[in-house]
Amino acid sequence: MEHYDVLVIGSGPAGHGAAIQAAKLNTRVAVVEKTQALGGASVNTGAIPSKALREAVLHLTGFKQRGVYGVSYKVKEDISIEDLTFRCDHVVENEIQVLRSQFNRNRVAMYEGQARLTSPNEVEIAGPVEGPVDRTTVSADKIIIAVGSAPARSPTIPVDGLSVIDSDQVYNLESIPRTVTIVGAGAIGMEYAAIFSTLGVEATVVDKRRDILEFLDREILEALLYHLRQRGVMFRLGEEVTGVEADSSQVTAYTESNKRIVSDVLLYTVGRNGATQGLGLEVVGLEVDDRGRIQVNDFYQTHVPHIYAVGDVVGFPALSSTSMEQGRIAACHALGIELFQMADTIPYALFTIPEISMVGGTEEQLTRQNVPYEVGLARYRETARGQIINDSVGTLKLLVHSETRKVLGVHIIGDSASELVHIGQSIVGLGGTLDFLINNTFNYPTLAECYRIAALDVFNKLESR
Repeated sequence: MEHYDVLVIGSGPAGHGAAIQAAKLNTRVAVVEKTQALGGASVNTGAIPSKALREAVLHLTGFKQRGVYGVSYKVKEDISIEDLTFRCDHVVENEIQVLRSQFNRNRVAMYEGQARLTSPNEVEIAGPVEGPVDRTTVSADKIIIAVGSAPARSPTIPVDGLSVIDSDQVYNLESIPRTVTIVGAGAIGMEYAAIFSTLGVEATVVDKRRDILEFLDREILEALLYHLRQRGVMFRLGEEVTGVEADSSQVTAYTESNKRIVSDVLLYTVGRNGATQGLGLEVVGLEVDDRGRIQVNDFYQTHVPHIYAVGDVVGFPALSSTSMEQGRIAACHALGIELFQMADTIPYALFTIPEISMVGGTEEQLTRQNVPYEVGLARYRETARGQIINDSVGTLKLLVHSETRKVLGVHIIGDSASELVHIGQSIVGLGGTLDFLINNTFNYPTLAECYRIAALDVFNKLESR
């Protein structure tokens, strides 16, 4: 029986972060991946392919250039599903090869198959996925569970993978639909609503909540909803889907208020559950909640001291970025390395069209906390770079403490928002003030100038009091 210092179950962002960190500490490390492709859902069906799909759509539709060349401008007139998946497949395959190279370079052993705990320190691996199944048992001093998540299912919405699909099955579509119903107005649902509507697909978003994406600044959210509606997205908020009927030509969704929503395809995107089935957690006395999530402490340690859990399987915030860091923290703690915990200044991004990103507090949060603040705005169209890239939508919003002048939050909608936010992340995380932004010099012409413009907007308001 092979023995390892650290055994990681899952090769997604959390598992990758844990395995590489443990390997860097000169330990014997192995990773178990149940599929043939490394990277987990993030690389194969989630974050990476969906962002690649978004880029393919933006390029082929010529969406960003229509303000210059006209609303009818397209790079390719008849866009097929093959045109879109070609780019996705290329990106995914390259990312898998990068992960494999990193594991090999750091001498991380790789096993393909389904992992199942058979004792506190032993794991049986049934694999590979294709061909005769071999059963191998390995042991480890420390075990890190990083199995990720899978799309949640509902008994009232039978997902068949054809006309009723979940977010992992979008890439199995045989053609681009004319109409789509998206059940769930979370981050995934809104990203696909943006993608489909940019392609010219009539999209209807249904969610039983009246208030969606509550972690976002309301002004930024309203701007997003406005631009999606301009592209024809219909929102049915406060509506719950109670049943679905599908035939060879269409899907009909029935709501609690007796509405019928008919479309070519229905996409069900109401949350994700931890992929813990078949892990044998009961053998070591570990339990999961009703969403398949494992409870952990601040160092991602379960109540079984040598077993850790990281990533989507522990719940919020369930981001690829935070999952990587959770894996790193868990590996260090498991191996007795002292380190700081994850910073509170976590940036969030929605890869909608337009893109959204934020860090720090929102106006709503600061108001509830009775924090005095002032708002500064900078619009992309006021910068030379905004004119060059033809982004008349973009806006950067600063929230600054009225007395201490500390930057409390940054909220951005527009091109490269997910990149631009990291300047704000540094300032908020380090307790930076308005004065740093006013006195700083930014490259010209760049979107980063928006920070200085917004800071001057705040400065003028504070000085006029």
